[in-house]
Parts: sequence; C-alpha cells; structure tokens
Amino acid sequence: MSRIRFMTALLALVITVGCKAQISQGPQDAALNRRIEVLVRSQFNVPQDYSVVIGARKPSNITGYDTLPVALSRGSKTTPVEFLISTDGKMLARLEKFDLAKNPAFSIDVAGRPIRGNPAAKVTVINFDDLECPYCARMHTSLFPGTLDRYKDKVRFVYKDDPLTEIHPWAMHAAVDANCLAEQSGDLYWTYVDYIHSHGEEVSGQDRDVPKSFAALDRIARQEATINKLDGTKLDACLAKQDESKVRTSANEASTLGIDGTPALFVEGERITGVVPEQQLWLVIDRALRAAGVEPPTAPIPSTTPEPTPTPTGKGK
Repeated sequence: MSRIRFMTALLALVITVGCKAQISQGPQDAALNRRIEVLVRSQFNVPQDYSVVIGARKPSNITGYDTLPVALSRGSKTTPVEFLISTDGKMLARLEKFDLAKNPAFSIDVAGRPIRGNPAAKVTVINFDDLECPYCARMHTSLFPGTLDRYKDKVRFVYKDDPLTEIHPWAMHAAVDANCLAEQSGDLYWTYVDYIHSHGEEVSGQDRDVPKSFAALDRIARQEATINKLDGTKLDACLAKQDESKVRTSANEASTLGIDGTPALFVEGERITGVVPEQQLWLVIDRALRAAGVEPPTAPIPSTTPEPTPTPTGKGK
C-alpha cells in the first residue's frame, strides 16, 4: 500500500463531499457512499485494482463528526483507513495521529559506534553514510572540519552504515573494513572514513575493477593499522572474514526510518536528507542545542545564497 498517497495523509485535511441530502436509509446511502468512494480514489490516487468499501459510521469524540471506516483491499490483503464524516453528510475529513513516544528517529541505535566530538555532548548528529557515495563525500567534508570546528565540544557525531550496494559495488566492503578498524580504535575508524571519502576515485580505479577496489580498501586499512600499531593478526582475520551482519543491521534500520538515499542525517530526531549547505545544517544543530538548553556558538552564520541541493543517491529498493 506504500504507493497510495493517503498513507501520508495531511493533518486535518478536510474535503467537501458535496452531498446535501441528510443521511437516511436506502438509495441515498448508496449514492453518498459512491460519492465518498470516488472522492477517496481521486484525491488519494488509489489504484484501480483496489476495492474501496465504506463501513458503518460510529460516534466519534469530535463534535459534529462520526467515525467512518473505509477498507482498501486487493486480493487477500485489506488496509483499514479511518475518516471522519460530518453528521449532516456534507464533509469528509482525514485526521492522522502520531505517537510521540515511538518516533524511531529518537531511538536510533548508536551503541558501540565510534564517536567524533565530545562523547558527553547533549546533541548528537547521526549520519547514515555510504563510503562510495560522492554526495556522502561532499557532506563529510562539510561536517569535518567545518561543522566540528564550529561546535567543538557542544556536539558529537556518529556514523551509521547504509551502503547502497545496488549501485556502489565496493561500499559494503568499505563499511566492513571500517568497522574492523573500529573494533580496535575509534580514532582509526574516523581516519579511514576520512581517507576513503577523499580518495573514492582512487579506490574505484580507472578500470572500475571491483576486486581491485576490495584489495585497495584492505591495503589502506592495513597501512593505518601498521602505522598506529594495531593488532595486525586480529585485523587480518576480520578483513578476511568480511562479516556483513552489523552493516546489514544498520542498513535495515535505515529502511525502517524510511531512508531511501544517502547521506541522511538526524540531529536529535530532526532529519536532513541529501547534501545541504553548511548554513542550513547549522540552523538545525542550533535548534537542537537550544532545545537541550545549550547556547549555540556566538559566531554568526554567514548569509549566503544556498547552492542547489543535489539529488541524493537512490537505493532502488
């Protein structure tokens, strides 16, 4: 049913049905139901192969309106949708309730993820990232160092994995390698992510040979481990295993959140989709800081004309 637009119904959308007759038994009921069905189909783009069945109205807690159940069915699957209809049968309304206690954007799992910035900061910026995504690379350079320098210890940054494997053939491998480094050093995780986002074309190579890209990713990870004296044997075992389970769990969480492209950022629940100018990002972070009782940096945000926002890379799921 995800293709039906009424599932993203507007709050308190009120539509004129146009039937002036009072509710009564018999043919007039059928005529009113037909008007309702046609209106629902046209306003919410219900596919032709779905049946629309109007149920019996029930009392509601909204003065002047009854509850009107509408069932949308195709085959064995039925989705109930609840409308309101005025007691005189002239108006149809659609209200949608949101559970403020169960918004998944406020409960993104960041346990065990490397943190950049102040671990004790009251505001967290979570970025669902794809290491092969050029738009993610642009967002990354905006976050580091510019945004981190602006907020210093007031904000912490966490990256989650969301490799778009349908179009980015080495993104999953890169995410696994980054997590292998993270098992031993959060700092080296960020060093690796910095490097890959700034050397994506180098990893892809001119011939776009995926096995060569895998080898390049492993080589870069080993180099960082050697320089920083990590346990090479443990790292080699992790790189060889290429366990994708944690990455896929993160990607599934992204799907649950409705993410269909990268980058996708959440600032204390507020979502930012795609690459945006730094100034727009900073406005969101400033809002979150004030809500947490923290005064944003006093340095003014430059007043510039925003660049056009690129279209984020789609998942094609």
